[in-house]
Amino acid sequence: MPPKFKFTKAEITKAALDLTKEQGISALTARALAAKLGCSVKPIFGLFKNMEEVQREVLSEANKLYNSYLREDMSSGKYPVYKASGMGYIRFAKEERELFKLLYMRDRSNEGIEENREEIRPLIEIIMKNTGLSEDEAYMFHLEMWIYVHGIATMLATSYLNWDMEFISRVLTDGYIGLKHRFCGEGEK
Repeated sequence: MPPKFKFTKAEITKAALDLTKEQGISALTARALAAKLGCSVKPIFGLFKNMEEVQREVLSEANKLYNSYLREDMSSGKYPVYKASGMGYIRFAKEERELFKLLYMRDRSNEGIEENREEIRPLIEIIMKNTGLSEDEAYMFHLEMWIYVHGIATMLATSYLNWDMEFISRVLTDGYIGLKHRFCGEGEK
């Protein structure tokens, strides 16, 4: 009969996620995770093949948490939906710094930006509706706006900035209006 472990896979994953939130992904080692759980490494490797599998689970859970930030901000009605997507991204960077770094400040050279075009299709469609731009123009608009949003998020995640969300909202509005003027030749529409 296989040995019984006192932890479930979900409990170990949660502890690994918490450790990553506190200290970053580089701190996620078998020994550190075992210490957080108050056990030896045996229960970890009884449920996971290796630490890479634990890290993949942490990455998946971090992505789920990020998506919950987006859903929350985009459904809150506090901002227009497109702006809310940027505010959610930035809020995640500000509140979950280490998870933001894990998701968006790691080597992603094996990922292509074109591969995520379908993921952002709803945002592209919002831009098309709000501006009258073609799909390709709306995609370029989004890429330029995302560079702006990512820059702010990165500076918050690395503690370079400590802006409040109200100021960030104003800054994003200014960036959006500037891009809209460049792409559409007009101000607010």
